[in-house]
Amino acid sequence: MFEAFSPISAKEWKHKIQYDLKGADYNETLVWESPEGIKVKPFYHADDAIETSENLIATSGWAIGQSIYAGNASMSNEKGLKAIAGGAESLSFIIPSEEIKIDQLLKNIDIATIPIHLNMEFLAPKYVESIFDFTEGNSETIFLNIDPIGKLARSGNWLENFKEDFSKLDSVVKGSFKNTLCVDMNLYQNAGANMVQQLAYGLAHANEYLNAFSKNGELKTITFKVALGSNYFFEIAKLRALRKLWNVLAKEYGIAAPCHIIATPTKRNKTLYDYNTNMLRTTTAAMAAVLGGADTVINMAYDAIYHKDNDFGERIALNQLLLLKNESYFDKVGNPADGAYYIESITNQLAEKALVLFKSVESGGGFLKQLKAHTIQRKIQESAQKEQMKFDAGEEVLVGTNKYQNEKDVMKDTIELYPFLKTNPRKTLIQPILEKRLGEAVEQKRLNDE
Repeated sequence: MFEAFSPISAKEWKHKIQYDLKGADYNETLVWESPEGIKVKPFYHADDAIETSENLIATSGWAIGQSIYAGNASMSNEKGLKAIAGGAESLSFIIPSEEIKIDQLLKNIDIATIPIHLNMEFLAPKYVESIFDFTEGNSETIFLNIDPIGKLARSGNWLENFKEDFSKLDSVVKGSFKNTLCVDMNLYQNAGANMVQQLAYGLAHANEYLNAFSKNGELKTITFKVALGSNYFFEIAKLRALRKLWNVLAKEYGIAAPCHIIATPTKRNKTLYDYNTNMLRTTTAAMAAVLGGADTVINMAYDAIYHKDNDFGERIALNQLLLLKNESYFDKVGNPADGAYYIESITNQLAEKALVLFKSVESGGGFLKQLKAHTIQRKIQESAQKEQMKFDAGEEVLVGTNKYQNEKDVMKDTIELYPFLKTNPRKTLIQPILEKRLGEAVEQKRLNDE
């Protein structure tokens, strides 16, 4: 059918567009620039194609995950079993203390088929030994997700101190678990870092662990937690760029295993008012996570910023992922973004820009040194302020918050959790990186006016 039509070059397409613009400037009218400095064209052509032999997706498809705060082992176990019965394929437990018995927490859960992520808010090699004793023979499906550097960045303090944390971490890494370490990139996105910063700082964060623990071949892989926002195609490209960058870094250290990516929706664009729009935002983020090649996708309940955990919000969040996987055919194509000139172009540009920033961080002494010098915090704050200014000016829109507000919407009597940035003055080693939602100032004013 198409043999009768001669191929049209990108130059010919651009010439036709310029003709149709009738004198208007092509670049000013149709080309826009992202916060990362990437110029987005109105069309992409085969001339923009970037060949890659890399595998930029999850190797075994994506799993529907469920996050559970394990403050009580028995109750959390029941919640986990209920989530599995409801369709969850992976569980992520947040463990606050060593008092949580692992045998009670994982009771009757088939850990041979259900990947388990254990996010411990402490670092205790003996506790890790108890996990291995319980799960012996199935350690491949257990992810410890230990990240003391992430704890420092988030809180301003180590779990104990640098020497003690890394000494304990060394004994854990030398243990029997393959999936030990984690890089929490959620923090950078939720604090307002742009995508290049998220990727570069995530890579530099990972490089600190590789420097410390890859020399003797103990470190085999790493888990990245990544938060996704509303810029759909850029978020798809961000995950692909992360895997691309990990492949480059891992090759330098002689590591063959791919990284494991856990994708979740960002908190930054979630709103208190017109809260049902949060379901649209989380759906978009989940779709981008799948198409971008995440290994595990954990959704966020639409009311998570102001309600305590509740069955309805969690059921809706889980059902969103079930609909994507079982009714929207998001598990039928292995690499749907492959060959999309636009996504491949953005992927390549994000990766290149992030690599330049990563090298700058390393030449400045590395991630920890720049974190202690508050350079990382300052750069993220600058990015966050630019985004906040666009939001305040109405250029970045959150429907129901800074545009199309429902004046009759009231929330004061329904809030169970404090939904704003908490200030808790305390002594810290460094200035922590602070998460803050875009709509907080607007929402606080509306609450006061109710």
